[in-house]
Order: sequence, then C-alpha cells, then structure tokens
Amino acid sequence: MNNYQLKTIGTVRNDSTGAFIELEPEYIPALQALEGFSHINVLWWFSGCDNVQMRSVLETQQPYKGAPEKMGIFATRSPMRPNPIALTAVEIIQIDYERGIIQITFIDAMDGTPVLDIKPYTPSLDRVETPGVPEWCSQWPKCTEDSGDFDWEAVFNF
Repeated sequence: MNNYQLKTIGTVRNDSTGAFIELEPEYIPALQALEGFSHINVLWWFSGCDNVQMRSVLETQQPYKGAPEKMGIFATRSPMRPNPIALTAVEIIQIDYERGIIQITFIDAMDGTPVLDIKPYTPSLDRVETPGVPEWCSQWPKCTEDSGDFDWEAVFNF
C-alpha cells in the first residue's frame, strides 16, 4: 500500500461573522485569476474523524430514512472513511487577495478544519445535467441552493 504526503493549504474559519477559507501565506499567490468564478470546490480533511477506528468503518446501518438497511461507506457522505477527505462546492462571496481569505456562503466543515485544495467549479467538468440517484433519496434537493432550506433532520436516522 502506498502512503502519500498531504500538506494543508489553509483552514476553514466558521464564526459569528460567517464562513471563510484562510490560506497559509505561501499559497496566497495561487488565488490569482480566481475572480469571476462564482463557486469553488473545496477539498478538506475530516480531522475530527481521523483515527484508526473511524478509518476502518466500511459499512454502516441505514443512516438515511428509506435507505437500504446496510450501506457501504462509499454510498454515504459519512465522515468515517478509509481516507477522511471531504469535498464541498461552495459559493464565493468575496476574496481578499492580500490576506488570502475567501469568504463563502457556507461549508459543512467545523472551524479549524484543514483545507487540502481548492479548485474552481466549472460546469463543463463538475455539473451533471441529469444525475441518477436511488429512489430513497430522490426527494432530496436538486441543488445546493435549495439544500439550506431543506429539512435534513427528517432524512437522517441520527
């Protein structure tokens, strides 16, 4: 098995003023030409779930109402994974190019979460026009914009 070395490029900041990605100073030049993109894909580390026990979870009992009784972890968005890597598409509010801070509308990561990479969201590579999903989750929102108002508590079994 190969081991790879990752280096964080920044940190998620969530506080009463909003959600932000704060880059390490050495990565601020990488923000050049990001203006004009409305969204970015943020790869981040589920740092609170990085232990041997959580990395060994490969199956879980029905995390979503109406889902199969047992699900493989790759069929879920669970933080328990062989490699606790997360991906979230986020909307950019503004970019402070001098300080290396991207203000975003929301991210499902805790304050202090390590950021691994940022990529511009481009519909030609990131958008699937007619994605297929299992029946049990077909009533979920069709886009991130609608997810904020969705009653997610009615979906999860935890």
